[in-house]
Amino acid sequence: MDKVDCIVIGAGVVGLAVARAMALSGREVMVLEATNAIGTGTSSRNSEVIHAGIYYPPGSMKAQLCVQGKHMLYDYCAERGIGFSRCGKLIVATSPSQVGQLQSIIAKAVANGVHDLVLLTREQAQAMEPQLECVAAIHSPSSGIVDSHTLMLSLQGDIENAAGCVVLNTAVAHIIRVQAAIEIIAIDGTKLSAKTVINAAGLNAPAVARCIKGLDAQYVPPTFWAKGNYFTLNGKSPFSCLIYPVPEAAGLGVHLTIDLGGQARFGPDVEWVDSPDDLAVDPSRGDAFYAEVRKYWPALKDGALHASYAGIRPKLQGPGIAAGDFVIQGPAVHGVPGLVNLFGIESPGLTSSLALGEAVSQMLLNK
Repeated sequence: MDKVDCIVIGAGVVGLAVARAMALSGREVMVLEATNAIGTGTSSRNSEVIHAGIYYPPGSMKAQLCVQGKHMLYDYCAERGIGFSRCGKLIVATSPSQVGQLQSIIAKAVANGVHDLVLLTREQAQAMEPQLECVAAIHSPSSGIVDSHTLMLSLQGDIENAAGCVVLNTAVAHIIRVQAAIEIIAIDGTKLSAKTVINAAGLNAPAVARCIKGLDAQYVPPTFWAKGNYFTLNGKSPFSCLIYPVPEAAGLGVHLTIDLGGQARFGPDVEWVDSPDDLAVDPSRGDAFYAEVRKYWPALKDGALHASYAGIRPKLQGPGIAAGDFVIQGPAVHGVPGLVNLFGIESPGLTSSLALGEAVSQMLLNK
């Protein structure tokens, strides 16, 4: 049985960021990934947005780690030459009844340490984006976009430069605490022993946790699958910044984002599904997209949207229940020495990834 100091399960952006933080703290790190490449799950099926830290309850981990992670991510990308754009975002009220929500969003953002939001009139918003229709808007200048795949490749490089490694095609079958170590048995029969195991398996984190012998079932949350469908725009984007409606129950509404190549896409919507493998986009959902988008962009032409891709949010709460916080569950909670489980790491997980890595590393250093 091979012995490793620290094993991280999952090579998405969060798992890689956690492994990087552990490796830079001097730990010997191995990342186990079930698929044949890094970042093939939620990390490759999102909007690639760098969030400002606006929406989350003050004092929550989402709020704290998003704001911290945003600054860390911009600095990291600038230092490493990773593609990003601080393009800004407009959060738009399309009816008078929504204007009060904009005021609430600004107040929540200030409580989270985000002080650069500006409330705009309809005329001020249209001066920035002439094709936009709204009653009022918030401008968030520190929101942006990032090349998430290049980011993950850079994190992998940092791990390997610190003498760590990423092992692909290694799905975990069983985990058991044995004396002073945690033993992992992979589906292919590989056996490993580690002092520390960090479950950062994203959508599969609860399933991995259920494989841990000795972990009380009460510490493994149920998971609900909130599918987000995306549609791309045929032709040039009419906007230069991100356009978001006011938030809705399970997400941030059907918003417009642009990638670093200038391609505009709309989404995600919210579709509750029974499996994380349900990733096909039903073109008929486009009807609802047209209706939502035309609230802030009435010039959208019929036939301009095309079904693109879908992602799954790893929700810990089901339909009709407000989204909960990130869950970083260490030995002080579940009583299994050397084990950390990360659950419900949905948006703003990408923005928060470097800060999440530091948080987990500090939790283990200060145990």
